[in-house]
Amino acid sequence: MNRSTGWTLIRIWTILVYIFMFLPVAVVVLLSFNSSEFGAFPMSGLSFRWFVELAGNEAILRAFQTSMILGALTALISTTIGVLASLALIRYKVPGQNLISTILIAPILVPEVVLAVALLLFLNALSINKSFALLLAGHVIFTLPFVILVVQARLVSIRRDVEEAAMSLGASPIQTFFSITLPLLLPAVLAGGLFAFTISFDDITGTLFWKPGGVETVPTQIFAMLRNSISPEINALGTVMIALTVGLPLLGLAIARRMSAKSGG
Repeated sequence: MNRSTGWTLIRIWTILVYIFMFLPVAVVVLLSFNSSEFGAFPMSGLSFRWFVELAGNEAILRAFQTSMILGALTALISTTIGVLASLALIRYKVPGQNLISTILIAPILVPEVVLAVALLLFLNALSINKSFALLLAGHVIFTLPFVILVVQARLVSIRRDVEEAAMSLGASPIQTFFSITLPLLLPAVLAGGLFAFTISFDDITGTLFWKPGGVETVPTQIFAMLRNSISPEINALGTVMIALTVGLPLLGLAIARRMSAKSGG
């Protein structure tokens, strides 16, 4: 086999992998506009009927509201802790720095189902019942490593002498952070927050273990609907999720790049 043949096979294999990954997504999006009551091919026409049905489904609206609140709170808490932890680990000498960093990043290395069961068993041993607070804590634990990795990668590229120059002119560490460090760090903060929101919004494995009774997020609502049948409403809801969880990171990436270009980084 010569070199050109090898590269051709690699390209073909790559194309097949992408088709395998994205064809089901394309099918879901296409069927969400099917006017037929059967979520399958052949399509009988194009219609927004099932999106209108979604807008009138109270259970789905409640699940969507819960997912938005949960995602926003997860992003806020994870980003705040992630920025503070990154500053402490990168800018200051903290005792046990390597151990703390490993502990903070560890959840990303553990399968989510193992993390979900471990947290649930731990809280059961403490006689703590399932609640929205537990669900939020689980999402924060799972998304925090992603925020830390993104923020740290940006923070190490920010020159320390810029901060030292501000402090030499009389600025306090807090003033230096808000006037110098944070504006330079803002693209990574935005990207980390969007990562946390998207991961939280999409999560189903941990959510199934941690959510209290009567509380549903969009993924768990879809899972519950699939137990009965595959309705066109599920396809429409899937399309909304795809638009939200793909569109937001792309928007955030574009904003982060523009902000990074303006800040000269």
